[in-house]
Amino acid sequence: MILTHNQGAEKPEKISKENAEHYIWGERCDGWHLVKGQELSVIHERMPGNTAEVRHYHEKSRQFFFVLSGVAILEVAGVRHEVGQQEGVEVPPGVAHQMKNEGTSDVEFLVISQPTTRGDRVQVD
Repeated sequence: MILTHNQGAEKPEKISKENAEHYIWGERCDGWHLVKGQELSVIHERMPGNTAEVRHYHEKSRQFFFVLSGVAILEVAGVRHEVGQQEGVEVPPGVAHQMKNEGTSDVEFLVISQPTTRGDRVQVD
């Protein structure tokens, strides 16, 4: 069981895309908060084909990107990583990165951040 997205929840509850807090980022990408705490964030994200996030870094947050389905490109410090299903890449604090879906099919992945990235994102041109 995983704690709900409700910070400070005392009683564990099952969480999934169907009951998690949902948001849209970029123009057409989806995110679902599976764990939404100050010390830990777990987000299930979906990127349709030919989409990308803005290149950025986090001053404090360490992240781990884990692909559930599809193939993503995760650029980390100028190095392109092709990340397939059931593969992941860790991104340390202070390192610029950008997740991309250069294919035509959706990519679904988990983004695990410790601590949360809220208020800790610096965009890189």
